Amino acid sequence: MSAAFILWGKHMSKLKVHSEEMFGMLIQPVLWVILFGLGMKGLVGMGAPGGDEYYIDFILPGIVALTALGGAIGGGVIWLNERTSGVVKEYLIAPIPRLSILMGNAMSIVTKSTIQAILIFIVGILLGVQIELNPLGWLGGLVLVTGFGIGFAGIALAVASKVDDPGGYHMLIFMLNLPLLFMSNALYPLESLPRWMEIGAQINPTSYAVDGIRAMVLEDGATLAGGETLSLWLCFVVVAVFAILGMGLAYSVFRRVTK
Repeated sequence: MSAAFILWGKHMSKLKVHSEEMFGMLIQPVLWVILFGLGMKGLVGMGAPGGDEYYIDFILPGIVALTALGGAIGGGVIWLNERTSGVVKEYLIAPIPRLSILMGNAMSIVTKSTIQAILIFIVGILLGVQIELNPLGWLGGLVLVTGFGIGFAGIALAVASKVDDPGGYHMLIFMLNLPLLFMSNALYPLESLPRWMEIGAQINPTSYAVDGIRAMVLEDGATLAGGETLSLWLCFVVVAVFAILGMGLAYSVFRRVTK
């Protein structure tokens, strides 16, 4: 795992050199909370539990999930650039496990997403969102964010390992990204969805990550979800399985394309 931490440090150190990436990483979640949350609460929030007054509270975990998805997509782009520029071949020459190469990239993706998630909740608090003060709740929320980020990072790395064209990468990844986000309870409660979308949301790992974060981090998360919450233990199990499957897929594809 030492090789994974070295690669993680390499990717994180780039933030010091490329200040525009650091700026974008920090300002993007703020814009999502302020522009989307405040802009849509009068329209979409009317149908949310508690009305538009609590819509920002409701969607805050969804924006965290969206940020994790966006971070994974960006990490896949970096991985694709390293593949096409020959950097990955240099990794393969080194006497390190291939899994460490993938884990180093996944860890940097999750670290950036975690920083953004913390910033999102800070902005939420400034906007009046009621946050649970229990440290165990925050720890549980962090575990869910990390697991969900690892799972989607694995998917993004798998796609980036298979394709050679940035346009093809974005087309394939957004075909996965949009259903994962919009066919979930991230932006609206499950009970407001058509039956077929509700079924899709119940098999979507995003719903379990969002519901778990909502229950662990926000005050009275069950009320915010309209009383229709997924079991907390099940949220952790589904997110853990998603993380394992995502990285397993990335490792399987990476091994095949580097034989």
